[in-house]
Amino acid sequence: MKKQNHLSRRKFLADSAKAAALVSASGLLTSCSSCSARSGVKYKIPRRTLGNTGLEVSILAFGGGSQFLQNNDGEWEKLLETAVEGGINLFETAPSYIASEFWETGDGKSLDSSEQRYGEVLSAYRDQLILSTKLSSRDPEEAKKSLESSLKNFRTDHLDMLLIHGITAEDNISKIENGLFKTMHSFKESGVVKNIGFSCMNDAEHGRDMLEKLDFDVVLVTMNATKYGGFAETILPVARKKNAGIMAMKVMRDIVGESATPKELLKYAWTQPGVATATIGHWGIETLQENIRIAQEYVDDPVATLDRDELEQRLASYAGPHALCWARPGYRDGDIVVKDSKSYIA
Repeated sequence: MKKQNHLSRRKFLADSAKAAALVSASGLLTSCSSCSARSGVKYKIPRRTLGNTGLEVSILAFGGGSQFLQNNDGEWEKLLETAVEGGINLFETAPSYIASEFWETGDGKSLDSSEQRYGEVLSAYRDQLILSTKLSSRDPEEAKKSLESSLKNFRTDHLDMLLIHGITAEDNISKIENGLFKTMHSFKESGVVKNIGFSCMNDAEHGRDMLEKLDFDVVLVTMNATKYGGFAETILPVARKKNAGIMAMKVMRDIVGESATPKELLKYAWTQPGVATATIGHWGIETLQENIRIAQEYVDDPVATLDRDELEQRLASYAGPHALCWARPGYRDGDIVVKDSKSYIA
């Protein structure tokens, strides 16, 4: 399949209108124009509308963080190919996800960056997929440079979603509103980015405040049966009221095993009101294949065969830094570091 042209920094920064025309002409502004219910198409994995974005996303999304970066050369390529073939159409990552900062990279020949790995394999399927990455810096000029680099890494001329990485209480909402938020809107106006949002891992209250104050299109938030962080109670009602697309993360890490099955944990996320997809980082082809199978067999049912209260009670003892590595002080998510159960930029 034909790969897309790169968007140069000069064209992007100096003439955003021209960039918009380029994207529009390419016909790639919409990665998925209709859902199975409307089009009659039966997808391998069920898809849901992501808030007001118009995007139809697979209920299982692929995360490009530390778990994905554990896969060796010859393995990560197969994982990405298997994900596409299995029906996953949403791939999410961040420029700060670098293999050598998490794991040994052997002889150094591997592509170190998660974004570059995505670009290596997924660029061949660009018109079928939804790509999402993040911004670590809150500085508008740094954000422009980061977006330019991400476009180059992905080998594309546009992104479907661009998120602020790891909103915490240390983020000044007014400052973001008058700076980075305006810059992200300029990305949308140019057509280089279609939807904007933020991720929030440990601070549901500040995420709620951010979403109440600013009109973001999408949010990526912690959502699992331990109820740690209280995101379902705190941020989901606001997201649903504003019709923002909701993506769940931290769904299974450190929980799956004897205490709960992957099917239970995925189903718990999928049955949260308003949640469109669960983003999972995969280490090993067997785990990916199992999750794809679970997603392919899942049927939306308002009366789901899952005792949510019983599962929450069963996993209540896991709700804290003692059991969840990503809630533990010192945990790194790219350049996000957890400190006292709150995240901040390193």
